[in-house]
Amino acid sequence: MASAREMRLRIKSVKNISQVTRALETVSASKVRKAVNAVMATRSYATKAWQVLRHVAEQPGRDSLHPLLVKRPNVKNALVVVVTGDRGLAGAYNSNVIRFTAQKFDQYSVPVKYIAVGRKGRDLLFRRRKDVIADFSNLPAAPSFADVSAIGRMAVEEYNNGSVDEVFLVYTDFVNMGRQIATVKKLLPLELDGDGRVMDFEHKATSSGPAAAYEYEPDQRELLDQIIPRFTALQVYQAILESQASEHAARMVAMRNATDNAKELVSALQLVYNKVRQQTITNDILDIVGGAEALAAK
Repeated sequence: MASAREMRLRIKSVKNISQVTRALETVSASKVRKAVNAVMATRSYATKAWQVLRHVAEQPGRDSLHPLLVKRPNVKNALVVVVTGDRGLAGAYNSNVIRFTAQKFDQYSVPVKYIAVGRKGRDLLFRRRKDVIADFSNLPAAPSFADVSAIGRMAVEEYNNGSVDEVFLVYTDFVNMGRQIATVKKLLPLELDGDGRVMDFEHKATSSGPAAAYEYEPDQRELLDQIIPRFTALQVYQAILESQASEHAARMVAMRNATDNAKELVSALQLVYNKVRQQTITNDILDIVGGAEALAAK
């Protein structure tokens, strides 16, 4: 059994760790509030933009509207944009995203390339020997659209030049502080059966009949050349905001659990320390009594 001094040092060490995890929990709580505000500020616009893209994809003669709307008959390669975090201490947040990605694409019918957003995701993909063609790490704590637009542009360029025939986006959808869901969304080509929050904004009156044709000014191709790549990049931006909020929430919960576990460990160690101290006192008393009896026997 460890000595009383060793137990005191261990208790002190665990208390110091508890203070660190408590501080990290407080910092994460502050960051998650800001991240959630950023998500809520852009979620409606991003969702409406996704609805516009889907409505454009539903127009008569969609194949002639824009190349990004054309579904290619022979899919030879796919591209997956995986959004994770740059730092750890977030529980299973990063590993869950990579595990979800592996479940969806490890047995995919065609070769898959990856764009890693976040250092942790990049390292885990390299460890699994995946074909990572680009890496975007160390994004700002509060990224702007300009900070992440290069990711969306690269995905669109890879699709336009024929390097890939499908583009998917894997990220963590923020639901609440205790629940974050790994999600996959098909970015290119646009699908008519998309999911997510688009349903909240759709016009139910047109769901039973054919989609109404749009009029484009000044020119259909010129307009779609601008809005389709931009709205596609916007989906990547919104996914990064959702993932950042999810990461901070996961880190806050993980640090709270670590703090609670440290407190429980301190209580358990304190009991052991009391037993060791009591045993030491008992041994000292026995030594004194034994010495007194030995002196009395003389």
